[in-house]
Amino acid sequence: MSRPDQLHFTESDEANKLLATDDLAILIGMLLDQQFPMERAFYGPQLLKDRLGADLEARRIAGWDPEELEEIFKGPPAIHRYPASMAKRTQDLCQHIVDEYDGDPSRIWSDAGSGKDLLKRLKKLPGFGEAKSRIFVGLLGKRLGVQPEGWEEAAADWPSIADVAEFDDVYTLREQKRLMKEEKKKSG
Repeated sequence: MSRPDQLHFTESDEANKLLATDDLAILIGMLLDQQFPMERAFYGPQLLKDRLGADLEARRIAGWDPEELEEIFKGPPAIHRYPASMAKRTQDLCQHIVDEYDGDPSRIWSDAGSGKDLLKRLKKLPGFGEAKSRIFVGLLGKRLGVQPEGWEEAAADWPSIADVAEFDDVYTLREQKRLMKEEKKKSG
C-alpha cells in the first residue's frame, strides 16, 4: 500500500495533504482528537503550521516559549477547545519525540519490530493512552500503509478515524460513536 496524497479528515484539501505527508502533523492531529470535533482536531496541525510560519518540526516546537505557544493555540480561532493544556501536551509530545527518536516522529513506527511494539511505543507518547494508541495503530495500518507484523491485533477493533476514507465518513463515524455511548450508558 502506498501512502495517499490526502487523508480526508477535514474539509480542507491543504490540511488533508499535510496530514498524509507530515508524520508530526498526523500525530498532533491524533493528540488533539479529544473532547473536540474530529475534523477540527485534525485541522489543528494546519493552523499550527500556518501560525508558526514554517513546517512542523519537533525540535522547534519542543523549544518554543510555552507562553507564546499557548497564545498561538488560543488563536483566534483556537486550535483546540482547551488551548493551554493542548499547547503543553503538543510541546510535551514534541519533546518526547526529540528525546526518544532524535526529533524524527516516523521512527516511532519505522523502528517498531511488531504491532505490539508499535502499540507500546505509542502508549508512551504524552497524551496517548490505550484507546488513542490502538486507534493510531489502525490509522497507520489502514490509511498510511504502516503494517508491522501483528498490527491488526494491536489496532482498535471499534469504529474510529482509521475507518475514514472520505470526509463524509466523519459524520457516519460521529453517529456511530454517539450510538455506542448511548448503548454503554444503557448497559450501565
